[in-house]
Amino acid sequence: MNSLSELPATERPDLRLLLPAAGVWITAAAAAGLRAQTSFALAALLGAGGLLAAIMGRRGSRVVTAVLACAAAAALSMGVRTAARGSSLLAALADRSARVNAEIVLTGDPVRLGGRVVGARRVAGSVFVRARVERVESGGATWLLRQPVLVFATSGDWDARLPGDRLAVAATVRAPRSSAEVAATLSVRGPPRLLRRTSTVGRAAGRLRAGLRTAVSRLPRKTAGLLPGLVDGDTAALDPALKDDFQRTGMTHLVAVSGSNVAFVLAAALLVARRFRLGPRAAAVAAAVLLAMFVVLVRPSPSVLRAAAMGAIGLFATVTGRERRALSSLFAAVLALVLFDPSLARSLGFALSTFASLGLLVLAPGLRTRLSSLLPGWLADAVAVPLAAQLACTPLIAAISGTVSLAAVPANVLAMPAVGFATVAGVVVACLAPLSMPLARVAAWIAGLPAGWLVWVAERFARLPAAAINWPTGWPGAAGAFAALAAGLVVVRRPALRRAVGVLTAASLVALFGVRVFAPGWPPPNWALVVCDVGQGDAIVTRSSAGVVVIDTGPDPEAVDRCLRDLGVRAVAALVLTHMHADHVEGIPGLLHGRKVAVAQVGPLDEPADEVARARTWLAAGGVPVERLALGQTKVVGDLRYTVLGPAAAFHGTDSDPNNSSLVLSVQLPGLELLLTGDVEEPAQLALLAGGVPLRADVLKVPHHGSRKMLADFAAATGAAVAVTSVGRGNPYGHPAAVTMATIAADGMRGYRTDRDGDVAVAPAGAAAPVTVTARAGSGTPPARATPAWTRVAAFAGGRRLWCPVRAPPYVGRP
Repeated sequence: MNSLSELPATERPDLRLLLPAAGVWITAAAAAGLRAQTSFALAALLGAGGLLAAIMGRRGSRVVTAVLACAAAAALSMGVRTAARGSSLLAALADRSARVNAEIVLTGDPVRLGGRVVGARRVAGSVFVRARVERVESGGATWLLRQPVLVFATSGDWDARLPGDRLAVAATVRAPRSSAEVAATLSVRGPPRLLRRTSTVGRAAGRLRAGLRTAVSRLPRKTAGLLPGLVDGDTAALDPALKDDFQRTGMTHLVAVSGSNVAFVLAAALLVARRFRLGPRAAAVAAAVLLAMFVVLVRPSPSVLRAAAMGAIGLFATVTGRERRALSSLFAAVLALVLFDPSLARSLGFALSTFASLGLLVLAPGLRTRLSSLLPGWLADAVAVPLAAQLACTPLIAAISGTVSLAAVPANVLAMPAVGFATVAGVVVACLAPLSMPLARVAAWIAGLPAGWLVWVAERFARLPAAAINWPTGWPGAAGAFAALAAGLVVVRRPALRRAVGVLTAASLVALFGVRVFAPGWPPPNWALVVCDVGQGDAIVTRSSAGVVVIDTGPDPEAVDRCLRDLGVRAVAALVLTHMHADHVEGIPGLLHGRKVAVAQVGPLDEPADEVARARTWLAAGGVPVERLALGQTKVVGDLRYTVLGPAAAFHGTDSDPNNSSLVLSVQLPGLELLLTGDVEEPAQLALLAGGVPLRADVLKVPHHGSRKMLADFAAATGAAVAVTSVGRGNPYGHPAAVTMATIAADGMRGYRTDRDGDVAVAPAGAAAPVTVTARAGSGTPPARATPAWTRVAAFAGGRRLWCPVRAPPYVGRP
């Protein structure tokens, strides 16, 4: 049998081990958060229940006995592991935060966390990696042991290290956050020292992965970052905005090494076997060879080996048509693996591997049969296998991410034909790279075509209204997603239900159209200025008849991208960076995500140097020219004019030269005048006042996030009717200062704050009321996903209109 179409459809699956396997999994997951004594008590209680069921001997008692006995074994196994870790040497050292010299063996790839912005500074990212401690020296004593740990480091050449490398480190031992997975956390001081390199297989995998990165480096940036993720789970170069698009469209599983990746590889193997008319055994051998190559490429870590083992079970069932035996083997494998290593019960990779394999065995044959009436047999196979894995994993993904992507089904259907080809072609690229880099680059170009299609699908579907909706996390979320999928399968199978759902869908669309007409969503139709809620930073958008001008980009690419996407901004006529602090320029990659920027304009001071270099690198990569603005210079974009009011020259020797050297802009629009002040403090404000600069405006952007360093005379000189403060909720600087807010109120200004009001839009209103302000409560900080128009309700409070999402889901962004 060479395809799914040849599988027997009448064989009844063997589900006898389903309940014991589920009992072991659930019990181990629950016991992972308990103390050892509690786990032992739970094991005794479950064991007693199993014994009682066996003694009673009623109908079904064998099943109950088996489930309770297996669950008791899982609780006992977890209790033993917890007790061993709690009484280990590392636990004793962690109690006193001891400093040690240790020898560790890496069991995973070092992962570099993205840097974060603290105020005006960008703090470099740290590195974490899983490892095994094998030798510890402390206080003149030496111990030999084998305990799993999590290593954190802030310096040293960790990126070049491979799983299996043996390193000597100086570290501080601390208690782990999750005792179910590691015995301790090591905070490493200084660089590691290499004692022994990894095995030949490990080095070969490293060369393959490095060769893949090199071969794809000449592809478009997003495609080059995506291909390694598709092939081997290497997401180090994955564009942050593209990562968010994958999350919104339910395509994140494509770049996570799990059973889904194995399913794609095996689907390709079955296609090849079908094309060359191989028999079942030859097909199994071909698929096993390709699977072995895949395991070497992604490195044979325990999670990858488990995923491969699960996929192999599905492979042999698909090739031989023995689903009944395969399901029994799958449940037996789950039972044995969790009993051997109870921490797997809380492992996302293990869960995805199991669910993907289950989908391959249960859903793929039926999907293939239905698809074969619409598609050629080879294409039905190509779609059915990965689609089955996706459907099976959906409840788990929804429970973990807290969202359900309404765009996931069409996006994944469009993506499926390209995924297998891109993955297998990427494996070929990795294998060719050590032999011939020119040939590998040609293969990379071919692999880049389907990968580029995936980028296009993710970006387009992520921008659809209601691309993702909020969803409960944990067990309620998983149960709800499973129930929704089950209901969908019932609807598909029943013609009467299909007609009823069609009528309800049409009625809903009519109702939603009415809501859209009578309660239009964000932004207000005549907006001229929007102060985006991007946290502790500035990002301001002004609109003219000829395009938009953006002033600063905030500290987070995803936050500014969200704001611009909600405003429908696809091109930027000019980007003005008032100064080069991180909370004003770190969002540049988000602004450049899918948008063309005609020009970037900067102030007189190139400090701090590291942020200047980063900003110019991003702009250069986006093909954006940079020009420097000078005092008195005026720029025109359609009916928008902005003039540089200050500074006359860069400041030096003040408390913050970059802040005081911020560009101060007067922006004129029909019926509206704005004063945008960057982060100017007292010295710059005094210079503006002393120079007689015309500061009058309808709207004042409060300088420096509302800090206490705003002069009362400066605020009074603006005569503004509205003051908007761009500030992050819960920031550690006490912004905005109470004295500054009191000054604004005393001058008769209506005050708005992004930490409280969300995105704030301003529009001209006429002579009687110079401006109208629309605040989008709940729009961010942390940034929230765009909420579709039909889930917003209009409310009126305090003379202003608030567009409030009924339920604003969390925005999933960078760590």
